[in-house]
Parts: sequence; structure tokens; C-alpha cells
Amino acid sequence: MTEKLFDVPRRVPAAVTALLVLVAVVVLTALANSTMQPLPASAPAGEFSAGRAMRHLERFATEPRPIGSPAGARARDYLVKELRAAGLDVRVQRAVGANPSTGLASFGQVHNIVATRPGGDPTGTVVIAAHYDSAAMGPGASDDAAAVAAMLETVRALGDAELRNDLVFLMTDGEEDGVLGAEAFVREHPLGRAGGVLLNWEARGVSGPSLMFETSRDNAGLVETFADAVPHPRGDSMMVELYRLLPNNTDFTPMTEAGFSGMNFAYIQDSSRYHTADDSLAFLNRGSLQHHGTNMLALARALGGADLPALAAGHDVTYFRFFGFLITYPNALVWPLAGLAVAAVAALALLARRRGLASLPRTAAGALSGVVPVALSAVLAQGLWELLVAVRSDYYGMGGLLHRPEAFRAAVAALVALAVLGWYLALRRRVGPAALAIGALAWPALVGAVCAQIAPGASFMFALPALAAALGGLGALLLRGAVWRVAAITAGAVVAAALLPALALTAFDGMGLALGGVSAVTLALFGLTALPLVELWLPEPGARLGRPVAAGVPAVAAGLAVALVAGGLAVDDFDAANPRRTHLAYVMDAETRVAGWVSGDLDPPAWTRRYVSGRDTAFLPPGYARGELWTGRAPAVDARGPRVTVLSRDGDTYRLKVVAGKGARSITLRTERPITEAGAGVAGARPVTVPVTGTRAKTWPGEVRFRGLPESGAEITLRVPGAEAGFRLTAISETDGLSSVPGFAPRPPGLIPATREDGGIVAITRTYRL
Repeated sequence: MTEKLFDVPRRVPAAVTALLVLVAVVVLTALANSTMQPLPASAPAGEFSAGRAMRHLERFATEPRPIGSPAGARARDYLVKELRAAGLDVRVQRAVGANPSTGLASFGQVHNIVATRPGGDPTGTVVIAAHYDSAAMGPGASDDAAAVAAMLETVRALGDAELRNDLVFLMTDGEEDGVLGAEAFVREHPLGRAGGVLLNWEARGVSGPSLMFETSRDNAGLVETFADAVPHPRGDSMMVELYRLLPNNTDFTPMTEAGFSGMNFAYIQDSSRYHTADDSLAFLNRGSLQHHGTNMLALARALGGADLPALAAGHDVTYFRFFGFLITYPNALVWPLAGLAVAAVAALALLARRRGLASLPRTAAGALSGVVPVALSAVLAQGLWELLVAVRSDYYGMGGLLHRPEAFRAAVAALVALAVLGWYLALRRRVGPAALAIGALAWPALVGAVCAQIAPGASFMFALPALAAALGGLGALLLRGAVWRVAAITAGAVVAAALLPALALTAFDGMGLALGGVSAVTLALFGLTALPLVELWLPEPGARLGRPVAAGVPAVAAGLAVALVAGGLAVDDFDAANPRRTHLAYVMDAETRVAGWVSGDLDPPAWTRRYVSGRDTAFLPPGYARGELWTGRAPAVDARGPRVTVLSRDGDTYRLKVVAGKGARSITLRTERPITEAGAGVAGARPVTVPVTGTRAKTWPGEVRFRGLPESGAEITLRVPGAEAGFRLTAISETDGLSSVPGFAPRPPGLIPATREDGGIVAITRTYRL
């Protein structure tokens, strides 16, 4: 039994029609997931206007605003003034924020802006949050100034209208250095400890729709409010489940861990600009700002007038967009739908066996072999990335987030086609078209069932395409007439076409080509659902495929991939508008006055090679180097550097006084032994202590950072087990910018600082034996 699932007299016209339908579905889905048109400053007073919000951005988002910087203080003064002018009660919370990670404790003196708009008869508090600091490499127009400006415009649009609930507009500090402001807010501020409903706003790019990509647990009431209140809802529960599994975090993380319920929003397209000098007003998509603000204003009004306790639910919901409509259903339906998908595939296999189209052993063989195209697609996509980095090493520092990745993304799709079609054509005559097509559906059905268990909100993405494709196959077998059969099988593939390519594109936007295997697997699963339509293009299964088909189709796919890669390399070259990145820092030992340049680039560009020329790291201070570095000698600068004084010692716990030195914004301490606990305090703020587990990689095992260090310094406590005989500690004071170094020349156009956090700084070190 090696027959087709179904046949029609005029296969080629049917195949062309089905292909056009699926292409139209993919295109329409992409268009439906677009962002909004920005409204000008002349828009009605009650509406959100990107034009009005841009006026704020032009005042405070034109320069980098890292924690503790003068630019950050200027931005804070402007924001406080605007919020007070709008009639809100504004306080600035000064505190020490803390965040432990593997082998590392990060601290920072933060200044959170907390503005309150009281409600008329509050049932709780709605906190609208964004961070006003930026990464040190760029002005952060999108990350996260756009959301901060949207808050100011939302306050204006709300006007004097009385809302039932208290609104708190929280502008946090120190998010870029470990969500320090949010951590301090929930640990010390009364409003942070009280909890409530949180709306957090972020960006991981400079354009795209505002996506609701994360929620707290038991989100049913929140998602219902989102669906009802927001005029242009974007995002799905697949993103929620995926983000919950990732190690990434935003201010949303410490606040929901402290008891807030809420939703997290971001736009993520054009992410090559993320955390760079190009995250600027010039590249900010005004439509993304409009979408952020429109959603923010709508939810402020809806939640501001809601009975907040009534939103509490004991379960999550699945939600996603389908042809422009937001579909929601309780997660109680996840397992039934996943089970229906498996049952529908099994029913299709049994009916095909009864009709003599595919035996159960052959269908099982088709299912088992289906892992080949899925796995091969992932391998080819990851191999493509390794090839791109080998050809153009500058891509490595971009983490797969390229300026013009379209051709490379298309090349991944061509490689997926190569894997799926190569597998299908190789086994078609031996296993049979029907057996392969039915067996292939086992994979999305299986993934849907696995997700139902471990990530329920993601199950729909795979279970629904498998269910629809299986029902389409059943319709093709049970219906009479060629038109109805083609219509049934095409309709069955429409669900997959509406969901899976969009997921692949979102994965490309969020994770880039460095993790292109994720998108490739998604596209491969889409291909497996469309095999009956592929069969319409092929001759009878009993006949041998001619060489033009058997070898030509995979060859065309491979050739297309090669051509797309070549075209992508030609198109995605670097220029002033699409710059390459380079890492460069200056380091000097304050005791020996030996100084040098360091770069973490794989292959430094010509400008960077003016400063680094070899791999000699022997002259660097102990514990400074992290990973492989290029180095070069440099003149000494006039700087005293950091000072560390031991205040007391109690067993393996050391209490230190740390001062960074004149002009330095931050200090890093590296220890040659692991640390298990660290604490920090500054004058006028409560000290905080955190546990530390694990060790740092590619450098000394223990590390403590303090960002935004005041001139008076900080007290740092370290617990260093096994250090009875003492240990070495290297203190590194960090000052932004390299212009103070003799002989330094600014970067030429087309070159910007890399995103590595120790780049673009003057680092002055002292090493102590404690």
C-alpha cells in the first residue's frame, strides 16, 4: 500500500491554486500583525499621540543615560518636572538595588521616580512601569525612553478624568545593570510591597508592533481585559510560555516574583540596533511608539476603572491572533484539543489503511522518519550561521541580530525546503505518499501534546495545525469530487500557514540567526503539514521519479539557498547607516602605571587595530582579562584609581570600604576565590545582602559590581570561604568614554561600540592581597 492520500484529474491547476491560497494566508497574517500609524501632535486631546510623545523624547533621550551618569540625572529632573506639572504626587526613591547571578553580585545606587495619581474609590493599585536609564552604548530611544515618553503622554491624555483605582507611574533606574531599580522598589518601597496589577513596557529593537509577550501566572482575567480594552492587540500565549522558559528578565521579573500580577509589553523588530548607539530617535519607528502608547492608555483606563480583585483567576488562558481576531480559550481545553489532534491523526491513519492507501507499519515508518527533516532543518540553519560568522566575523558580535537579514532568513527557508523535500522524495516510492503525509502529522501532534504538559499556552501552535491538517485529510478521503477534496486538504493547511510561519518570523526577530534552528524547526513542521499539497505536483507513486525531479528539486532548493546567502552577504554589508560593532577599552594598573588597550573582537577592524595588534595579556592586571582578548600597549593617564580598605574581618567575611576615584561611575571587584555572599551599602540608604552561587567563566571566579557609585564610595561585604590565608582582589574603576586617553581618535562613520558591557571605558585597577 504505497498510494497517494487522494488524487484529482487536473493536479497542476489544483496545486497552483492551493499554493496561492497558502501564500495569501501567510501574507495576510503578516499584514494583520503589523503596527499602527502614528498620530500627529494635532490629534484629539483624549487620544494618544506619538507626535506629542516625540517632543518629550527630544528633551531627554538624545544621549546615553546609564545608571549614575550626569545624563541620567538630567533625564530624571525633566521627568519629575513634567509629572509634577501634570498634577501627580512625585517622589524619588533612592536605594541600593541588588541582583545575584552565577558567580556575580550586581549592586547599584538607584533613583526611582514614583508618581501617584489617586483614584476615587480604589479597589487596588495599577502600576505602569518602564525604565528611564539606558545602556551605556547608546541613548536608548526605544529601550526604554519610548515607553517613558508614552507614560508622560498617557498622563496627559487621562487628564482630570476620575478613575476608580490608584495609578502609579513607576520610572525605574538601573534596569540595564540587573533590574536594580525594580528590585529595590519591591523590597523597600511601601507601594512595591503592597502589590497590585503591573503593566511593564520594554523594547528589544526599534520597530514592530507592541507585543504582549509575558504575563503573570493565572492570567485569565488580565488577558480578557487586554482583549476587550486594547484596539490593536498583538502577541500570543506561545510567547508567554517561551519567555517563562528563558533566563531573560526585565523589571517585570522581580515585581511579579514579589506578588504583582500583570502583563509585559515590547516591540522587537530591527533588533540589530538594540543596546547600540543606533537605538536613537533617528531609527525609532513612530508607529511602534504609537502602538505602545495606545495600548498603555487603553489599559490605564480599563484597569483604572476595574474591580481589580475580580480579575484574579485560578488559571491561565491560551490566546492568539487568527486573521486579525484575538482568539482566547481557557487552558482547561488545551489537553482536549491536543488529544483531538492525536486522535484525528490516528483516525486518518486508520481510514487510509481501510482504503488501502497506507499500511500501519508504513505510516509508522513515515512518522519515525519524520524526525529527519526536522532535525536536519535545525542543523542546516545552525550550520548556516557558523558559515556566516566564518565568512564575516563581525556577525559574531551582533549575536545573530543583523541589519538586513531578509536574504539569510529566506536561505533558512530554502534549506528547510531542501530537508523536507529531500526526505520526502527519497522515501516516497518506498514508504508511500499517504504513509509519509499521515506519519508526518504525528510530529506537530506530538509537540502539541508535549506542550500541553509542560507549556500549555504553547500547545495551540502545534496541536491546532495538526488537528486541522488531519481533518483536511479526512475530508479529502470522505468527500466526493476533485474540487471538494482539494478544498478540504487546502483548508486543513490554512491553520498551519496562519500560525507557524508567523512564529518563525517572531523567533527570527527575537533570537536572530544565531538561533535560526528554532525558526527552521517551526518551518519544517509547517512543511510536514503541507505534504499532500506537495504531492499534487508529482507523478504517480508507482513510477520512478525522473532525475529532473528526484535530483533537481533538492538541487534547486540548495542552489537557491546558496544564491540567497551570496545575495545576503552583498546586501548586508556595513556602512554609515548600518554600522559594524567593535569592542575597545583602556586599562591601566594604578600601581605600576602599565597601560594597554584591549578588544574582545574576533577580528578587529582597521580602526581598532590601530590600538591592538597581538594576544599578549601578560601585562594586564591580575584578574582583569575575561575571555580571549586582543591587546596593545598604551600611554598612562593621570588617574589615582580605586581604593579598597579593609574595615573588619569576621572569619571568612570581609567588610570593605570601596571608592572608585574621581569621575568614575562604577567599580568592579574580582576575587581569585569564589564568593558565596555579598552585600553593599551607601550613606543614606539601607544596605542589602544577597547570596552568590557558582563561579564566573573565563576570568577570576568571584565578582562584585557596583554601578552608580557615589563619590563617597560604598561599603562592600564579601564572604569568601576557605580564604583563611588571604586572597587577591582586583578593583577596577570604570569611567565612560575614551577621549581622555592620549592619542585616542574617535571612531569613523560606520563603526559603533559593541554591546559588551566593559567596552568604551577607561578602567583603572589596583590589586590587593587581603
